[in-house]
Amino acid sequence: MIEIPIPGGEPLRLAALLLDMNGTLSTDGRVAPGVLERLRRLGRQVRVVVATADTFGTARKALAVGGVELRVLHAGSQAAQKERILEELGVETTAAVGNGHNDRRMVARAAIGVAVLGREGAAGETLRRARVVAASPEDALDLFLEPRRLTATLRD
Repeated sequence: MIEIPIPGGEPLRLAALLLDMNGTLSTDGRVAPGVLERLRRLGRQVRVVVATADTFGTARKALAVGGVELRVLHAGSQAAQKERILEELGVETTAAVGNGHNDRRMVARAAIGVAVLGREGAAGETLRRARVVAASPEDALDLFLEPRRLTATLRD
């Protein structure tokens, strides 16, 4: 569990982290340096789930790290599939991190949604629905490893 006090608001109590892979944690199917160690550390505190269409066919190998659960999405509405995973994990206790148009619904509904504006860009609708925008996957994951950063960003 990660608890994040929010001055002027209710504290966030996170039991899970739902992440997109392509464009969020990886660029062209390659996971960004430093991401795996951060995921491993987060996996000791919360349930970590990565949802991906696995466009490049690299997800299983790239995310072979303890504490990370991989969900490969099937054809059809990936936004709806990601939203169902969020509901399964618990909307009120799950943070969602993504960059693409298919991440907009999970980012909007999660206890806290983070958009990553990385090398592959980010969908405008996902940016609009996020409570926080991070410059890189490392920065996004560090928000949960160093929760005072979120406290500072979200205070009233």
